[in-house]
Amino acid sequence: MLTRRHIRVKVMQCIYALIQSKDDSLEKQEKFLNYSIQNMYSLYLLMLSLFIELHQMAEKQLQLSVKKYLATSSDEYPDKNRFVDNKILKQISNNKKLREELSKRKLKNWYLNDEYIKIIYKEAINSEAYHDYMLSKTNSYEEDRNVILELFKNIIAPNEKIQDYFEDDKLTWVDDIPIVNTFLLKQFKHIKSGQNENFFLPKLLKDEADLDFAQKLLSKTLLNNAEWEKEIEGKTPNWDNDRIADIDSILLKMAICELLNFSSIPEKVTLNEYLEISKEYSTPKSSIFINGVLDKLVKEYKSNGKLKKMGRGLL
Repeated sequence: MLTRRHIRVKVMQCIYALIQSKDDSLEKQEKFLNYSIQNMYSLYLLMLSLFIELHQMAEKQLQLSVKKYLATSSDEYPDKNRFVDNKILKQISNNKKLREELSKRKLKNWYLNDEYIKIIYKEAINSEAYHDYMLSKTNSYEEDRNVILELFKNIIAPNEKIQDYFEDDKLTWVDDIPIVNTFLLKQFKHIKSGQNENFFLPKLLKDEADLDFAQKLLSKTLLNNAEWEKEIEGKTPNWDNDRIADIDSILLKMAICELLNFSSIPEKVTLNEYLEISKEYSTPKSSIFINGVLDKLVKEYKSNGKLKKMGRGLL
């Protein structure tokens, strides 16, 4: 789920938090990094559990409508059970391993804040996608999947109230929301009938090497901060340290650290990754500034033999 770029962003956030709090405790930042990474999985589980709650609400509404004597607007649908019988919703709702993981992590957010479920449900049943789905005369797994995809893309993922709730709950989730939503979208596109229950419980990290990369990038960047500052100063003669944006300074130090300490990561990968991160998290001109500094440094490191790379690299 987490790519190397996401890991670099997590490290950047930790270093930025350290600068803002003026806390030089490496141990504290390492714990914060692990906490931030692990909490991303909780966010993924909460987003997925939204569908369990929507399914349960649909079941309750169906039971209530059966008890009513007067016709309601839902009577226009030939099969009132269709959404409740949606195969994707059932796969998620009946996933025992998913429910066990939610219970183990004590993720009861929606139980305590069911008003958000009501908002999403109301928007869902009033949507064109839901209306067309309920009126369709055909019934297939593909149709069930498509309506869930449409509801997720157009109603759940962009919902500002849900986003505000997550951002207020945990600050680190601000940048995790787009990542989790993109991953979930891929999951829904590839889900199949009879899918193994583990399909919705993917690994957070590809392997232990990713966690090791995160921890080493954080510690080596912080422990060699003074050295990296000197490297930057030598390549920015017309810039005082105070004029360099905090994020730009952090990204440059991380990039220098990665160039000199991670021999298996190709220089082009490092340069591209930090330029892309700067475009998203810093000023409009940051990528040009960072590219200029790193380009000078790479040429210097190659000429004096400091840049030593081997292998095909880790992406």
